[in-house]
Amino acid sequence: MSLSGVCVTAVESRPAGVLDASQKSSRRPFGARVKAFVALTKPRIIELLLITTVPVMFLAQQGVPDLTLVLLTCVGGFLSAGGANALNMYIDRDIDALMDRTAQRPLVTGMVSPRECLVFGIALAVVSTLLFGLTVNWLSAWLALGALLFYVVVYTMILKRRTAQNIVWGGIAGCMPVLIGWSAVTNSLDWAPVILFLVIFFWTPPHYWPLSMKVREDYARVGVPMLPVIASNKVVARQIVVYSWVMVAVSLLLTPLGYTGWFYTTVALAAGGWWLWEAHALQNRAKAEVTGAKLKEMRLFHWSITYVSLLFVAVAVDPFLS
Repeated sequence: MSLSGVCVTAVESRPAGVLDASQKSSRRPFGARVKAFVALTKPRIIELLLITTVPVMFLAQQGVPDLTLVLLTCVGGFLSAGGANALNMYIDRDIDALMDRTAQRPLVTGMVSPRECLVFGIALAVVSTLLFGLTVNWLSAWLALGALLFYVVVYTMILKRRTAQNIVWGGIAGCMPVLIGWSAVTNSLDWAPVILFLVIFFWTPPHYWPLSMKVREDYARVGVPMLPVIASNKVVARQIVVYSWVMVAVSLLLTPLGYTGWFYTTVALAAGGWWLWEAHALQNRAKAEVTGAKLKEMRLFHWSITYVSLLFVAVAVDPFLS
């Protein structure tokens, strides 16, 4: 799929009212426009990415890293991820206009025009790469740029609309911040960030599939083959349980390899045990053919965010206690 092909599809499938609003985007109030450009970066998702970046810097340093370095890494990470998210919205604006969950995004409402979004996304990509390279190190710069290109090209343009494995392999982009956090401190890579990369890799599908179960009609309407669209709740829940067990097992590898101690292990066991309880509970409800509100799929989605936050806080705190 070419980028130009996506653009044509997006314009042809968009309601006329949205196009009119897009043409008038420059006439919107300044404050609302600023808010819209911030929304293009998907700041709530970036918060989650930074939660996995900064603690790894503490682990790499085995203490408190240089705070200026932390700040520069966070700013660079925000700009890079924000650029990726803006380009994602540019490419997906045709289906965003048809989905309830994304109906208020800036390109759909016309607060930002497609051209503005494209220029904004590319500018953030360039600035973030240069910021990383000139103030942190070039290894981190290339890792960040690689994550951006993987998310935009491999996930958004190639996988998302073609395969139910989209979120599995597309999730690799969301795993990169742990490598970036480590490389920012050491200018190298090691097994510790690779293990945490794999934790996020196996965390992503069981994190996102419950949300996809909740909004499956949205994805079905626009022809995006998320796993819950093409498979039953029982099949999806079984996959969630499998990925969950692998995720928890991988998270426990840091300690025997000597990177973490008792505190991280305790948190990983407790949080991982609760995750598995929730995953199996969802599977049991799915087996009972429960649907609608009684499926309670969002319980696991919300817990998944708490889980990754607790785990990476433990990554940051452990060097001070072990």
